[in-house]
Amino acid sequence: MSLLIDLETRGNVLCVRLEGELDHHTAMALRKQVDAALQEQQLIHILVNLEKLTFMDSSGLGVILGRYKYVHTLGGEMVVCSISPQIKRLFEMSGLFKIVRLELNENDALLALGVAS
Repeated sequence: MSLLIDLETRGNVLCVRLEGELDHHTAMALRKQVDAALQEQQLIHILVNLEKLTFMDSSGLGVILGRYKYVHTLGGEMVVCSISPQIKRLFEMSGLFKIVRLELNENDALLALGVAS
């Protein structure tokens, strides 16, 4: 299965909704699309909705970490929401939750980033 990437701008937040598999085959496309949107629209926050993500490997973690580092240098934040137990475990084992905030759903994540839904 491939990766479907849906990008939407809400205020100064780039909402990234992923469906499918985020692995070494799809990570580069995600990185390019997110970087382009962040730079073109001069956004500083990222919301990553993983509700429909079925698989992630270390390449996916690397893309997420890289985007976190980028927005962090701009004074922005990254919030992840709607995460499955399997992918949540991967985030926990990698230590990403020490720097990336987790919210239950997209509405809560938007509120955490200061955007009324």
